[in-house]
Amino acid sequence: MSFLQDPGFFAMGVWSIGAGALGAVAVALLLANTDMFLSKSEEATLEYLEDVDLKTLGKEPRTFKAKELWEKNGAVIMAVRRPGCFLCREEAADLSSLKPQLDELGVPLYAVVKEQVGTEVKDFQPYFKGEVFLDSQKKFYGPQRRKLLFMGFMRLGVWYNFFRAWSGGFSGNLKGEGVILGGVFVVGSGKQGILLEHREKEFGDKVNPLSVLEAAKKVKPRSLTSENK
Repeated sequence: MSFLQDPGFFAMGVWSIGAGALGAVAVALLLANTDMFLSKSEEATLEYLEDVDLKTLGKEPRTFKAKELWEKNGAVIMAVRRPGCFLCREEAADLSSLKPQLDELGVPLYAVVKEQVGTEVKDFQPYFKGEVFLDSQKKFYGPQRRKLLFMGFMRLGVWYNFFRAWSGGFSGNLKGEGVILGGVFVVGSGKQGILLEHREKEFGDKVNPLSVLEAAKKVKPRSLTSENK
């Protein structure tokens, strides 16, 4: 048992434990930065979205079917992960930068939120140039809701997104639910269908504004879609 009294034996043991721990961390980081453990998305259908109940956020709330948003002129719709999130505010500002072009195309810009917490929606509005509605059943975040928890903070892409938004001067808070991931839809008029569906795969995974604009250009006036039936 003399080896137990050998300082070198203990040093080697400590080194082995440390190396094993570092190896485990390295493997965890590697796995966290693949898409292997990300929640899988399921594409929404037009029929699914049409039947979603939305509510206005004015003084006299009104509940209506989501299809009203795009029935006549199509629509660009942002499913906001969390209005107070500075990454969501960055994406909202990007989409709002398209407002002049969308107006020329006659395609409206909207957003839906999962919940109404304090003044969060009101504080979100300076970043978003469209009307915001409440989707309390979180249908626009489905059909299969995707969540990202603490693993998200181990992803290099998330930290890059943090830095990008901070550098852009965006700030926010931690109020409200923020683990159910959001997305962006471009929906054509009438029964034209879903022209673009972007599903956020990690915090700050924002849609490409040029892709949104290209999809919006494909929206046909309601008269044309009616003629093609």
